[in-house]
Amino acid sequence: MTGLFAASSASAQFPERTITLVVPFAAGGSTDVVARVIAERMSADLGQQVIIQNVAGAGGSLGAANVSRAEPDGYTILMGTVATHALNPLMLKAKPYDAEKDFAPVSLLVVVPNVLVVNPQLPAKNVAELLALLKANPDKYSYASSGNGTPLHLSGLLFNSMANVNMQHVPYKGAGPALNDVIGNQVPIMFDNLPSSSGHIKAGTLRALAVTTSQRAPSFPDVPTMAEAGIPGYETYTWNALFAPKGTPKPVVDRLNAAAKAALATPAVADRMKEFSASIVASSPEQLGDHVKAELAKWAPIVKSANVTMD
Repeated sequence: MTGLFAASSASAQFPERTITLVVPFAAGGSTDVVARVIAERMSADLGQQVIIQNVAGAGGSLGAANVSRAEPDGYTILMGTVATHALNPLMLKAKPYDAEKDFAPVSLLVVVPNVLVVNPQLPAKNVAELLALLKANPDKYSYASSGNGTPLHLSGLLFNSMANVNMQHVPYKGAGPALNDVIGNQVPIMFDNLPSSSGHIKAGTLRALAVTTSQRAPSFPDVPTMAEAGIPGYETYTWNALFAPKGTPKPVVDRLNAAAKAALATPAVADRMKEFSASIVASSPEQLGDHVKAELAKWAPIVKSANVTMD
């Protein structure tokens, strides 16, 4: 009873010291930026600092694995993504963690659309014209991505599967080099995160054909969704969510959830998220758990059919 009382007392007083938010990617990327904006406001709500620790490697799996093995007390938490909790668990030959069993979901924070872009010289001004072009010229056209096994690579595979076309995949080491070659028309088509393509779309060096979320992006209200453009049911996006280690007490999870929701409700954070074309979700822990389950179910057949693996 003494141990249970001590644990309960610690939960009630949470937090009493600094919280480490592990970002499983390098500093400066979109996940890192979102984490820093939200961590600052969570710190104010919690009365303790939430500091960022970048643990990059293995496509996000290194940092995620570290958090899965951390003490389940709420002082080490993870900024998870579609990579850490859907794609990597399906593709990695060695499984460093179980995306569902080894974490306590806290909150799905935001979703960020992907966008289908083409070089303006490609004779396709919308998705219907692109599909006609691809079907009239099987195996001729390629699409770029930020690398093998990335969400953008798999977005193209899902497009091929649902539209019954066969674009060839050209992987790059990062979105930047891929975008440069699409702009230069070395590869005419790409799926990208909307924030990194937005400047090129506005400048006219890329043409946006569709966003990949179920709703249009507020920052590009004239760009249709993939469903509106003729591929119903197609939906991919980048998402950011908070996870704690498995076994974290419910009162601690609930306190972290409340702090995250409070952060996302502040006008300053909402404005920053809008700049990134990010839609605020601020879910419950239960909703995030359901989301992870649905994402794994969505991507499993795509990964299996394409035989995509990672060492």
